Amino acid sequence: MNPDPSTEWKNQSTVTEFILLGYQEHRTVLFIAFLIIYLAILLGNGLIVVVTTWDPALKTPMYFFLRSLSGLEMCYTSVTLPKMMANLVSGNLSISLPACATQMFFMLFLGATECFLLAAMAYDRYLAICLPLHYMTVMSHKVQIGLVAGSFTISLPMQLIQIGLIFSLPFCGPNEIDHFFCDIPPVLSLACTDLYVNELAVYTENILFVIIPFVLILASYAYISRTILRMPAGIGRQKAFSTCSSHLTVVSLFYGSAMVVYLRPKTSDSVRADKVLSLLYTVIIPLCNPLIYTLRNREVKASLSRFLSQKEFFKVNTG
Repeated sequence: MNPDPSTEWKNQSTVTEFILLGYQEHRTVLFIAFLIIYLAILLGNGLIVVVTTWDPALKTPMYFFLRSLSGLEMCYTSVTLPKMMANLVSGNLSISLPACATQMFFMLFLGATECFLLAAMAYDRYLAICLPLHYMTVMSHKVQIGLVAGSFTISLPMQLIQIGLIFSLPFCGPNEIDHFFCDIPPVLSLACTDLYVNELAVYTENILFVIIPFVLILASYAYISRTILRMPAGIGRQKAFSTCSSHLTVVSLFYGSAMVVYLRPKTSDSVRADKVLSLLYTVIIPLCNPLIYTLRNREVKASLSRFLSQKEFFKVNTG
């Protein structure tokens, strides 16, 4: 009598760690480049957090959400870059299954949080432009905290279920992941069992935490565009466009790369492209966010200038 396939898979599940192949050419150059990028991400986003907290002129809902986004970006990048830099330095490419599960959980959790946080920022802009007379009443501090807290907690149960489903699978080898972090598609490709339930869970998560927030953002900007186009041409319309352009740029970059990676059909040729695109939303966008929000925002630039001038004045006088 043939043995139970599930028992056979369990007996073959000897993989205790994965090998993150990542980027192994020009390791020294890549380490220096990623170290500079990581420090720039921490510095740029950290400055936004500090300045928007320090300046009373920026105590508005828009900057509360921007501060939350910058803090999120620092956490998001810290999930992948330190491990990747450690691999480049040591040459040790292994990651244990528990560490892989932890890394994947935080990537999924923080990625879903960013989707909802970007949707909350779009809702904030909708209220400010379409319903300005009710803006401060509706967007109270309690509502702001609720939206940010909700963005962080709404996906938590699903991510725990997702990680449980993935890492309860048997992995029989090979154990090499052609990626620089533990992402769902390359990890699932190593499982030696039927993946119907896992694929269903991935598609469900994509709909709940990618598509729905994106649709809410599109709906918000549809109303915003209609309201702006009804405004008389002049400073009011220009300011409205200006307050939305930075957020739209970030949304386009983040959702554009994430949707290509997670929603397109997987082929053998898509692995390398996914690895490059993952760099965009895990590294490049967090690096560009401070530039996008400061170069296109006069209030943040003015506040940053005042903050740096004050610190320099304090340094000179205490020196």
